[in-house]
Amino acid sequence: MMKSEYLPRIADAKLTLALEAMGAVLIEGPKWCGKTRTAERVAKSVLYMQDPDTYQESMLKAKTKPSLLLEGETPRLLDEWQVAPVLWNAVRFAIDKRHERGQFILTGSVVPVRTDDMHSGTGRISRMKMRTMSLFESGESSGEISLGDLFSGRTEMYGTSKVTLEQIAFSLTRGGWPAAVNESSETISLKRAFDYYEAVVNEDISRVDNVEKNPDRVRCLIRSLSRNISTEASTTTILKDLLANDESLSQVTIDQYVNALKMLFVIDDLPAWSPGLRSKTAIRTTAKRHFSDPSIAAASLGATTERLFSDFCTFGFLFEALCIRDLRVYADSLNGDVYHYRDAKGVEVDAIIHLKDGRWGAIEVKMGAGDIEKAAENLISFKANIDTLKMNEPAFLMVLTGTEYAFQMSNSVWVIPLGCLKD
Repeated sequence: MMKSEYLPRIADAKLTLALEAMGAVLIEGPKWCGKTRTAERVAKSVLYMQDPDTYQESMLKAKTKPSLLLEGETPRLLDEWQVAPVLWNAVRFAIDKRHERGQFILTGSVVPVRTDDMHSGTGRISRMKMRTMSLFESGESSGEISLGDLFSGRTEMYGTSKVTLEQIAFSLTRGGWPAAVNESSETISLKRAFDYYEAVVNEDISRVDNVEKNPDRVRCLIRSLSRNISTEASTTTILKDLLANDESLSQVTIDQYVNALKMLFVIDDLPAWSPGLRSKTAIRTTAKRHFSDPSIAAASLGATTERLFSDFCTFGFLFEALCIRDLRVYADSLNGDVYHYRDAKGVEVDAIIHLKDGRWGAIEVKMGAGDIEKAAENLISFKANIDTLKMNEPAFLMVLTGTEYAFQMSNSVWVIPLGCLKD
């Protein structure tokens, strides 16, 4: 069967640049997010470590002479390298010997357990994280408003989103999995997202650290995390939720399960931002609960498109999760990170994008038009409390919505539909 058409990824350019700068590039991210397909497009030779036809031979070479696995035209792709962790040091040593850039691409969907003899890879191996596809990459966002342009101070930008609330509901339940995005049948594309969730519950979470885990407990944990998505729910809160169905659970068990989900890149919490403030207000440092893709939460909750329209509260939290996913993809291409903000006085900002060069922007997420003005006022009030002697003024303030039109309000706050945004 022929492979489906490759949809260009924002990560393509970042991978090319990383290969020009370093001896090797490590691409990490959840299974099915497209790491291998992206790497294959620039690789000149490939080693598939999980190929059943060559697995035994590859593992034997890894144990006896791992350098044999590195032979081949460069850049050489080592797919799922963590199956044989010795490859990490072998790659590092080969780079030191060759003194050339762009030698290897390593892809991995599991964070390997570090050993004492594992080199850091500093100066040899560049790391990049790959996520599921944003709405711009899947062709659903028009891309009329660029995050890069906002950071550059461009004005007089307008756009029109053709993504309806019904399409937003479908997109977040389908997820940004390339196989689902490429699927012409909506029924099958939704099933692909659900299949990913089931694979994590029944197989992947036990394989990641070779510790057998109860699928029912995993299912309940993911469902609890999903009910608390886009919130700062603590593990204590999650445990209390789970104890209602399983009194034998302990905090230690929950922590082990959560750690395994993080190793699989299933959980991708949003860290808190700590700016310099004019006041002495205490800043909360708790991360917000998020998954690598909102479809994981939707699948665990059985949240179909139809059900979301009968539960707008859940729809709103999942919409925020969809926005955070896309913002992370776009920010990453600009060498930026995404955070959230909350202080002891209850002031909250849904997303802060902070670039490595110090520029930053603040974003409130509101699915409908009714709360836009209030969100804009909140952003302006938040901006007024930033100590500009310690950090820059924000490059922009934005209300990110599920509405139709993109424009700049008279108070300079941008109103931008998710269906208009790109990197």
